[in-house]
Amino acid sequence: MMERVSLQTGQAALSQSRQIKQQSQQMQGASFGQVLQQAITQSQVAPSQGVAFSKHAISRAEERGIEVTPDLMEQLADSVERAQAKGATNILAMDNTRAFIINVPNARVITAITQDEMKENIFTNIDGAVFL
Repeated sequence: MMERVSLQTGQAALSQSRQIKQQSQQMQGASFGQVLQQAITQSQVAPSQGVAFSKHAISRAEERGIEVTPDLMEQLADSVERAQAKGATNILAMDNTRAFIINVPNARVITAITQDEMKENIFTNIDGAVFL
């Protein structure tokens, strides 16, 4: 099951890379102002693309046996949306068995923590907490 996490993340990165390449081909010859305006428009219109895991978070989830399911990804994406609405930048998203540190502006999971590790840790540099 953990290999699936890496595969999904790799597929998402590949898809994103293709999209960026396609956009850059479309933008050749455009002025900086045009490119900037299109990026702003896309960011305002495009729906949230969900949450991505950093390489560190992927390895931590695998090491700690944290199963990343589509339901969990949906919960994390919802947590990011709620945190954005409140202006948070780094959050702790947690339930009874696991926790995730998430950088909200980039919608990127920084690390994943199990229940046993939560007892021993102090969480710093976060400005919000969201319960899954």
